[in-house]
Amino acid sequence: MMHDILSELKLTERIESINSEVIEWRRYLHENPELSFQEEKTAQFVFEKLQSFGNLEIFRPTKTSVVARLIGNNSGKVLAIRADMDALPIQEENQFSFTSKNNGVMHACGHDGHTAMLLGAAKLLSGMKDQLKGEVRFLFQHAEELPPGGAKEMVKAGVLDGVDLIIGAHVMSTLPYGKIGLNYGPMMAGADMFKMTIVGKGGHASQPNQAIDPIAIGTQVVSNLQHIVSRKLDPVETAVISVTQFNGGSAVNVIPSTVTIGGSVRTFKSDLREKIPNLIEQIVKGITEAHGASYEFDYQFGYAPLINDAEVTRFMDETVCEIFGEENREIVMPMMGSEDFSAYLKEIPGSFILIGARNEEEGIIYPHHHPKFDFDERALQNGVKLFVLGTMKILENQN
Repeated sequence: MMHDILSELKLTERIESINSEVIEWRRYLHENPELSFQEEKTAQFVFEKLQSFGNLEIFRPTKTSVVARLIGNNSGKVLAIRADMDALPIQEENQFSFTSKNNGVMHACGHDGHTAMLLGAAKLLSGMKDQLKGEVRFLFQHAEELPPGGAKEMVKAGVLDGVDLIIGAHVMSTLPYGKIGLNYGPMMAGADMFKMTIVGKGGHASQPNQAIDPIAIGTQVVSNLQHIVSRKLDPVETAVISVTQFNGGSAVNVIPSTVTIGGSVRTFKSDLREKIPNLIEQIVKGITEAHGASYEFDYQFGYAPLINDAEVTRFMDETVCEIFGEENREIVMPMMGSEDFSAYLKEIPGSFILIGARNEEEGIIYPHHHPKFDFDERALQNGVKLFVLGTMKILENQN
């Protein structure tokens, strides 16, 4: 079926014909990165490109995001495709001709590629209005990198109204170029944050007996937090509790009155996610009370776990095998990283796919969020293929 569509519409040739343009867009975006919630020039660039394609209804659901609707001539389901657009507060160390022009800001996670791929898909699909069943809604999202995240805002703004299912993709530095990664079910963890203040009694370092030492108390808290995963949770459950901040004191001869501790929690299951804050606070409460101290505790739920829908993933799996070959399709393990694409999946079924972009021979080996991060630009064409052909397969089979 897919090969018939390819032959009839000459999609492979069309995708190849715009490859240089997609690369050009990616490089422009890479040179001109903007931080989360500040993507004004990026959004304007996307808006103007979409306008030039024709057949699209374009609107701005938030200040720095763009949505385009392509309504086919035949009735059918509504599919949304999402790309994120924001960059990171990182000083780039690459030496490209298109290195970031904005000091301290860099596309270090591939969002420039995601935006370019979705623009490519929008350009091709906008010329296929007559053959299209249903609607494709292109979501160019702001602020994936910074909680509470742009996806949540876009959902609130109504971008999913009337949408039946959604797909998204991420270039992946750990997956070799040519490979496409899929996962049925939990794919990325929820990411939550905690901060606490241990309130003791300051004093002179030579007289600790007259103080209530929040540093000594805080170290016990940190040590005991490790017992939650190892002793309080079922061994088959997956969770991470990482203490990433421990701040207190300003002089070597002074016991401070307070210490602040912060960290990150990663989980896949909603019930476990709800349980962990109480377990953390039980430990903090018990240890501080035992030493005559007090505490302040704040827990913030961030991005929810990303859970792929089995049926949508099956359609994408079939598309990947037919177009890229079964030997290039990989079922990937769940990852403890997080993604605010999960906000869409809480509302409608969908699937998030990984596009291999690592190339060790070319030295493209650095991880996401690294100042030397890059990806094999040939992955851009694979992303456009995935979006365009995935759209055709889904809309053909969802009616």
